[in-house]
Amino acid sequence: MFYTNRRANLKETHGVDWVHGTPIGIAESTDGGATWKYRCDAKINYGGKDYTYWAPDVIEEKGRYHMFLTVVPGTFSDWAHEREIVHFISSDLINWKFSDKVKLASDKVIDAGLVKAPNGLWRMYYNNERDNKSIYYSESKDLKNWVNYGKVISDRRGEGPKVFKWMNKYFMIVDNWNGLGVYSSDDMENWVRQPQNILQGGGNGPDDGTQGQHADVVVSNDRAYIFYFTHPGRVGAAAKTDTPDTRRTTIHVAELKYINGEIVCNRDLPVYINLK
Repeated sequence: MFYTNRRANLKETHGVDWVHGTPIGIAESTDGGATWKYRCDAKINYGGKDYTYWAPDVIEEKGRYHMFLTVVPGTFSDWAHEREIVHFISSDLINWKFSDKVKLASDKVIDAGLVKAPNGLWRMYYNNERDNKSIYYSESKDLKNWVNYGKVISDRRGEGPKVFKWMNKYFMIVDNWNGLGVYSSDDMENWVRQPQNILQGGGNGPDDGTQGQHADVVVSNDRAYIFYFTHPGRVGAAAKTDTPDTRRTTIHVAELKYINGEIVCNRDLPVYINLK
């Protein structure tokens, strides 16, 4: 599991600098995804020492691993600065070597999500922050040369797009900051949004009392598991404060179900998981 760190316990903060200057953490599971242990930070030698790494997406192709990483050129106190998606390659999932910068729709793009399209090409979905945080996509046959095709989701703002195939359909999960929006498609060209977001509000489990955010989905043995994060301290009046408790994040897993043509998620049910 590759995840974005948050510097939640930073003592001297100015705006959102605690979200910047972050490394990418790696956790491992030896029991099929039920429990996880921190392994190390990903070794990414790119940019200055104050560079920010966000939202890695990792895929395997022909025996090598490819990471598409959001990179911010520094540690900043606001959201105004440029960001780009950068391609790295690894043979061991620990040490990552720079390959190339991905030329996309603008100079302010985040949250790559890669998937094989029905036409056999790699497709990258991402958030174009210059266009009202709309979801765009691009395609490549070799993971280096990309053709941009523009906007695919624009009915509402969102980030962190993740596309997966399940139940003979394609689904896209998008973080709308009010739970996660769900879109479906038969061909990965025409997307239809289901009326109800998932993981809105909060659950009853430990640290799970707030909305689910920026998720990924793993399909295993025809079952789909969603890994998402929460800000567990952002409840009641505390939600409007800026403290280490409201900044900290935890990662959770829940199982998705497909009922009457829609994805549903009861986060309070126990999850029996054994990833293959």
